[in-house]
Amino acid sequence: MQARMKNPVMIFPDAMNALHALNRVTEKGGVPPSTIGLVQLRASQINGCSVCVDMHCRTLKKQGETDERLFAVAAWRDAPYFTDAERAALALTEAVTRLSDRPDPVPDQIWQEVAGHYDEPALAALILAIALINVWNRLNVSTQQVAGEWVKSAEAQVWMESHSA
Repeated sequence: MQARMKNPVMIFPDAMNALHALNRVTEKGGVPPSTIGLVQLRASQINGCSVCVDMHCRTLKKQGETDERLFAVAAWRDAPYFTDAERAALALTEAVTRLSDRPDPVPDQIWQEVAGHYDEPALAALILAIALINVWNRLNVSTQQVAGEWVKSAEAQVWMESHSA
Protein backbone atom coordinates (compact mmCIF):
# COMPACT_ATOMS: atom_id res chain seq x y z
CA MET A 1 0.00 0.00 0.00
CA GLN A 2 1.17 3.49 -0.78
CA ALA A 3 -0.26 6.83 0.30
CA ARG A 4 -1.82 8.99 -2.40
CA MET A 5 0.14 11.98 -1.14
CA LYS A 6 1.71 13.30 2.03
CA ASN A 7 -0.71 14.02 4.81
CA PRO A 8 -1.93 17.58 4.19
CA VAL A 9 -0.64 18.70 7.59
CA MET A 10 2.86 17.74 6.47
CA ILE A 11 2.47 20.12 3.55
CA PHE A 12 1.10 22.92 5.75
CA PRO A 13 2.99 22.77 9.06
CA ASP A 14 0.79 25.55 10.48
CA ALA A 15 -2.13 23.12 10.18
CA MET A 16 -0.14 20.49 12.10
CA ASN A 17 0.66 23.06 14.79
CA ALA A 18 -3.01 24.06 15.04
CA LEU A 19 -4.17 20.47 15.41
CA HIS A 20 -1.52 19.78 18.05
CA ALA A 21 -2.53 22.96 19.89
CA LEU A 22 -6.17 21.84 19.86
CA ASN A 23 -5.10 18.45 21.22
CA ARG A 24 -3.23 20.13 24.08
CA VAL A 25 -6.39 22.07 24.95
CA THR A 26 -8.45 18.86 25.16
CA GLU A 27 -5.90 17.41 27.57
CA LYS A 28 -6.72 20.20 30.05
CA GLY A 29 -10.45 19.44 30.28
CA GLY A 30 -10.32 16.96 33.12
CA VAL A 31 -11.15 13.87 31.09
CA PRO A 32 -8.87 10.94 31.94
CA PRO A 33 -6.28 10.34 29.19
CA SER A 34 -7.41 6.72 28.93
CA THR A 35 -10.96 7.88 28.14
CA ILE A 36 -9.72 10.28 25.47
CA GLY A 37 -7.66 7.43 24.01
CA LEU A 38 -10.68 5.10 23.93
CA VAL A 39 -12.72 7.85 22.24
CA GLN A 40 -9.97 8.33 19.65
CA LEU A 41 -9.76 4.60 19.03
CA ARG A 42 -13.53 4.16 18.67
CA ALA A 43 -13.99 7.05 16.24
CA SER A 44 -11.04 5.76 14.22
CA GLN A 45 -12.59 2.28 14.06
CA ILE A 46 -15.89 3.75 12.83
CA ASN A 47 -14.10 5.85 10.20
CA GLY A 48 -11.83 3.02 9.04
CA CYS A 49 -8.66 4.97 9.79
CA SER A 50 -5.99 2.31 10.09
CA VAL A 51 -3.30 4.88 10.92
CA CYS A 52 -5.21 6.17 13.94
CA VAL A 53 -6.39 2.72 15.08
CA ASP A 54 -2.76 1.59 15.01
CA MET A 55 -1.46 4.74 16.72
CA HIS A 56 -4.06 4.88 19.48
CA CYS A 57 -3.78 1.17 20.27
CA ARG A 58 -0.02 1.60 20.60
CA THR A 59 -0.38 4.72 22.74
CA LEU A 60 -3.04 3.21 25.00
CA LYS A 61 -0.98 0.04 25.42
CA LYS A 62 2.07 2.10 26.33
CA GLN A 63 -0.05 3.95 28.91
CA GLY A 64 -0.94 0.62 30.53
CA GLU A 65 -4.26 -0.16 28.86
CA THR A 66 -5.23 -3.85 28.98
CA ASP A 67 -5.58 -6.06 25.93
CA GLU A 68 -9.14 -6.95 26.98
CA ARG A 69 -10.24 -3.33 26.83
CA LEU A 70 -8.42 -2.63 23.56
CA PHE A 71 -9.90 -5.71 21.92
CA ALA A 72 -13.40 -4.85 23.14
CA VAL A 73 -13.66 -1.16 22.23
CA ALA A 74 -15.62 -1.92 19.06
CA ALA A 75 -18.11 -3.93 21.16
CA TRP A 76 -18.05 -1.73 24.28
CA ARG A 77 -21.80 -2.06 24.88
CA ASP A 78 -21.49 -5.81 25.42
CA ALA A 79 -18.14 -5.91 27.24
CA PRO A 80 -17.79 -5.62 31.04
CA TYR A 81 -14.48 -3.75 30.90
CA PHE A 82 -15.68 -0.13 30.78
CA THR A 83 -16.92 2.26 33.44
CA ASP A 84 -20.25 4.03 33.11
CA ALA A 85 -18.41 7.30 32.38
CA GLU A 86 -16.37 5.62 29.62
CA ARG A 87 -19.54 4.10 28.15
CA ALA A 88 -21.16 7.54 28.09
CA ALA A 89 -18.09 9.01 26.34
CA LEU A 90 -18.08 6.16 23.80
CA ALA A 91 -21.80 6.64 23.10
CA LEU A 92 -21.20 10.35 22.53
CA THR A 93 -18.25 9.49 20.28
CA GLU A 94 -20.39 7.24 18.10
CA ALA A 95 -23.19 9.81 17.89
CA VAL A 96 -20.91 12.73 17.00
CA THR A 97 -18.89 10.64 14.54
CA ARG A 98 -22.03 9.37 12.78
CA LEU A 99 -23.95 12.64 12.56
CA SER A 100 -25.83 11.79 9.38
CA ASP A 101 -26.92 8.29 10.46
CA ARG A 102 -30.07 9.44 12.28
CA PRO A 103 -32.48 12.37 12.33
CA ASP A 104 -31.50 13.29 15.92
CA PRO A 105 -27.70 12.85 15.73
CA VAL A 106 -26.99 13.37 19.44
CA PRO A 107 -30.19 12.36 21.24
CA ASP A 108 -31.04 13.84 24.63
CA GLN A 109 -30.60 10.42 26.24
CA ILE A 110 -26.94 10.25 25.16
CA TRP A 111 -26.38 13.88 26.15
CA GLN A 112 -27.96 13.45 29.57
CA GLU A 113 -25.93 10.32 30.25
CA VAL A 114 -22.62 11.91 29.35
CA ALA A 115 -23.53 15.14 31.19
CA GLY A 116 -24.15 13.05 34.29
CA HIS A 117 -20.51 11.96 34.28
CA TYR A 118 -18.67 15.03 33.03
CA ASP A 119 -18.85 18.71 33.94
CA GLU A 120 -19.01 21.41 31.27
CA PRO A 121 -15.21 21.77 30.75
CA ALA A 122 -14.88 17.99 30.45
CA LEU A 123 -17.82 17.85 28.02
CA ALA A 124 -16.17 20.59 25.97
CA ALA A 125 -12.91 18.62 25.98
CA LEU A 126 -14.71 15.45 24.89
CA ILE A 127 -16.51 17.16 22.02
CA LEU A 128 -13.30 18.83 20.86
CA ALA A 129 -11.41 15.52 21.12
CA ILE A 130 -14.09 13.74 19.08
CA ALA A 131 -14.08 16.49 16.45
CA LEU A 132 -10.28 16.45 16.31
CA ILE A 133 -9.95 12.70 15.84
CA ASN A 134 -12.56 12.90 13.10
CA VAL A 135 -10.39 15.54 11.37
CA TRP A 136 -7.33 13.28 11.63
CA ASN A 137 -9.34 10.30 10.36
CA ARG A 138 -10.54 12.24 7.33
CA LEU A 139 -7.05 13.47 6.50
CA ASN A 140 -5.56 9.98 6.76
CA VAL A 141 -8.35 8.06 5.03
CA SER A 142 -8.76 10.45 2.09
CA THR A 143 -5.02 10.42 1.35
CA GLN A 144 -4.67 6.69 2.11
CA GLN A 145 -1.97 7.08 4.73
CA VAL A 146 -0.38 3.74 5.61
CA ALA A 147 -0.70 2.31 9.11
CA GLY A 148 2.63 1.90 10.82
CA GLU A 149 4.49 4.31 8.55
CA TRP A 150 3.95 7.20 10.95
CA VAL A 151 5.81 5.27 13.67
CA LYS A 152 9.02 5.66 11.68
CA SER A 153 8.95 9.46 11.71
CA ALA A 154 10.84 11.55 14.25
CA GLU A 155 7.66 13.51 15.01
CA ALA A 156 5.77 10.31 15.83
CA GLN A 157 8.51 9.27 18.24
CA VAL A 158 8.29 12.60 20.03
CA TRP A 159 4.49 12.34 20.14
CA MET A 160 4.59 8.78 21.49
CA GLU A 161 7.07 9.76 24.19
CA SER A 162 4.95 12.74 25.24
CA HIS A 163 1.88 10.49 25.55
CA SER A 164 3.50 7.70 27.55
CA ALA A 165 2.52 6.98 31.12
